Amino acid sequence: MSTPIPDLAAVLAAEAVIRPHIRRTPVMSTSGADFDLAANSLTFKFEFMQHSGTFKARGAFASLLLNPGAERGVVAASGGNHGAAVAYAAMRLGYKAHIYVPKISSPAKIARIKQYGAEIVVGGDTYFDAYAASRSFAAEHGMLEVHAYDGFQTLAGQGTLALEWAEQSPELDTLLVAVGGGGLIGGIAAAVGGKVKIVGVEPINAASLNKAIEAGHPVDVPVSGVAADSLGARKIGELSLALRRHIDQSVLVSDDAIVAAQKAVWDVLRVVAEPGGAAVMAALLTGAYTPAPGERVGVLLCGANTTAVKFE
Repeated sequence: MSTPIPDLAAVLAAEAVIRPHIRRTPVMSTSGADFDLAANSLTFKFEFMQHSGTFKARGAFASLLLNPGAERGVVAASGGNHGAAVAYAAMRLGYKAHIYVPKISSPAKIARIKQYGAEIVVGGDTYFDAYAASRSFAAEHGMLEVHAYDGFQTLAGQGTLALEWAEQSPELDTLLVAVGGGGLIGGIAAAVGGKVKIVGVEPINAASLNKAIEAGHPVDVPVSGVAADSLGARKIGELSLALRRHIDQSVLVSDDAIVAAQKAVWDVLRVVAEPGGAAVMAALLTGAYTPAPGERVGVLLCGANTTAVKFE
């Protein structure tokens, strides 16, 4: 039996159950000239203002509310943001959460997880080390395992962001979306694929979608760099790659470009974005993605869980 792939109906079902638990995050439009770009219209969605500091609260609530067994406790492996989101959702719903994170997780993200009352285990050098340990624990204790980016309800929950953005900014031609394991871009593709151009943005040092597109299937990639704790998936998710037909292209950006984009977003918008959240802006500033004249571009600032920012 083939694995079901999320679609618009799944995203709408997720929206119906998670709406009381999530924020409708704001948008703001500006001219590209503010960033010394051509005068294209840029519309930012401030999803970093979501509960737990990233879009991942959407997928976490969908997973806990639409999958059976959460009342027995939930387990997640995470570079930090997914763990914080699952911990937050579990706290709000009255469930126990166990979160496994690798050593590369930022102190800000670990602090978030602890703040929400989850049991946290720090160990292993990479996300996949934490993932292996979390799976063993979930199986041993009969708890619900919530995948960071390759679960049906995870993608469906993330897709609610696109529905919300489409209501707020129906004029947009293109959405720029950061890619790690692909749960966010996959959910967006399920929700609005075919109606708007979707461009994935990845660090050169963690190019899981880009390399999977080249190969035609998920492949292991080396992971390093400033955004590794949020965009550092070693392999793209199967569900997201199955929605590849709705993703127009994937572009790559360097660590230096991501850091420069963080500073630009701060200088112009007075917004502190974590490296993974600033990657999409790096694509515009470097020309990795160049909008056509008159193209109306949506820029998704998806996370702000960082303390490593010194701009002034």
